[in-house]
Amino acid sequence: MQRVTELDLPHLDIQDPAFAIDPMPQFEAARRRHPWLAKSDFGYVVHEYQAIRELTWMDDKFNPSLDAVIEIMGAAHTPWGRFMLDLMLAKDPPEHTRLRNSVAASFTPRTANRLRPLMREVVSGLLDEWVPKGRFDFAEFASHFPVRVMFGLIGASTESLPGIRKALETQGLSASLDKSLMPALEEAYRELWAFVDKLVIERQRDGGGDDDEVLNRLLASRRAGELDDVELRNMLIFLFAAGYDTSKNMLTLIMHVMLRYPDYWQRCAEDKAFCDKIVEEVFRYHSVSNIYRSAREEIQYRDVIIPAGTILMLTLTVAGRDPLAFSSADEFNPERKDPNRHMAFGRGIHICLGQHVARAQIQEGLHLIAPRLRNPRLAGQVTWRPFPGVWGIRSLPIEFTPS
Repeated sequence: MQRVTELDLPHLDIQDPAFAIDPMPQFEAARRRHPWLAKSDFGYVVHEYQAIRELTWMDDKFNPSLDAVIEIMGAAHTPWGRFMLDLMLAKDPPEHTRLRNSVAASFTPRTANRLRPLMREVVSGLLDEWVPKGRFDFAEFASHFPVRVMFGLIGASTESLPGIRKALETQGLSASLDKSLMPALEEAYRELWAFVDKLVIERQRDGGGDDDEVLNRLLASRRAGELDDVELRNMLIFLFAAGYDTSKNMLTLIMHVMLRYPDYWQRCAEDKAFCDKIVEEVFRYHSVSNIYRSAREEIQYRDVIIPAGTILMLTLTVAGRDPLAFSSADEFNPERKDPNRHMAFGRGIHICLGQHVARAQIQEGLHLIAPRLRNPRLAGQVTWRPFPGVWGIRSLPIEFTPS
């Protein structure tokens, strides 16, 4: 039995821009040194599927560790820092349960299916606008889709969408551990707060709307004393941010993979069931989320002692490429026979609240995009977001035959 500080672990330079471009070779090398653990400048990195699965279920032994992110970013006592600590992601029960219950009914499978016509309408309108160009940055195109769906889910006018989309893009870098982003993060938070504050005041004044809309449910929770005014507004910001960033990044990663598989892309246009298989396989092959945990007490896991306060990064991004968990793990195969037990949406009490909506909009979006963008091909340099936090592609220029 050894303490984690005594282990001879490989070091992963997770903040190196080159790491984000292709992290898999470094994780494969790390796996040869230690089966489930590596280290970085910001704590320890868990890269084995089973270890990530088991540790994410140990909610009683770990804190969500957003406080560690805030400390690294030098954001203590800033408005953005207080916002991060107010998120349900940073809370334990019963506060976490109270916050999640205030909005959970708006993110059920039933709600996701009810939104599918809106999703199809939004992506069809975007395609009508963008397809005639014959060439564009797919990451930019994709960034317009989920945020418009979220505006519809919340019942908000899209007049403010351009500025909000930019602020959400900035907020998506909040867990990248880059202190130089703090001024931009503070400005983005101020803009998002002003937007949701105006939205709440106008809805309280005008009333009305669909009882199933997220904002109306949150306002009902506020009237029942289940949320205070700050929690209500911060919850709205969180929902906009969560609904924007991961879905946009996943859709862009799917296109990046499909550029290598033109036959799969053609089938996506023709076969909705196969399109759904593509989505699930990319969730396994290329998830976008890395989550942080800190040990609230000394923990013994397998043959390692993890001291209290130790920060762990659980890399959902690479969990699906673990050869111990998936046969031919590095092979992209939407028809694989093994159960696809990917962890793209996390595990435990902090499992992604919006997973059903996210899955539905990516499925609907991909199936409608494929027949309109024929023979897509790379048309420039691909640039990548930082690996820590929400990973993904920053820019994916493509050209195609418009249909």
